[in-house]
Amino acid sequence: MRKLMAALCTAGALLAGAPAFANAPASDFTLASLKDGNLRLSEQRGDVIMLNFWASWCGPCREEMPLLNDLHARYEPVGFQVWGVNVDAERADAQAMLKKIPVEFPVLFDSASEVSKLFGVEAMPSSVFIDRDGKVRYVHKGYRSGDEAEYKKIIKELIRE
Repeated sequence: MRKLMAALCTAGALLAGAPAFANAPASDFTLASLKDGNLRLSEQRGDVIMLNFWASWCGPCREEMPLLNDLHARYEPVGFQVWGVNVDAERADAQAMLKKIPVEFPVLFDSASEVSKLFGVEAMPSSVFIDRDGKVRYVHKGYRSGDEAEYKKIIKELIRE
C-alpha cells in the first residue's frame, strides 16, 4: 500500500476544476490539530479553506509545504486559510517533518484517513478548495513546481465572491 501511495504521490498533478461534487456542501469534520486543539470545518464558514492532504513520506508534499505557508500568510487577512491534513498513521512522523519544515497554518491529524475518504483523496498531496459558503469548489491532485500559480488564481476567485 505504501508503494502505491508513493507512486500516486509522484504522479502528475491534475486539476479537477469541477469535480463531480462541485458546489456540494463540504463534509463536516472535527480533527485534532498540532497547536489549536480540535478544529471543526463548519465553524469556518465565511472563510475560504484550502484543505491540503499530505504525508511525511511524500516528496512533493515536502516541496509544497513552504509555498502553502506563504499562501496562508499572504491571504489570511482577507479570509483565506490553509489547513494541512496529515494522513500518516503515526503522528510522530508528521511532527518530525514539521520540525524540519515548520509552517504557521493549522496542521490536523487524520491518522485513520477518515476525512481523506470523505473527500475522495486518492493521491498525495491533494487539495480541496472550499468557498465561504462551505461548498467544495475545486480539487487539485498531486503537486508539480508551478502549481502554486493555479492555487493563487483559485484563491483570488473564491475570496472575491
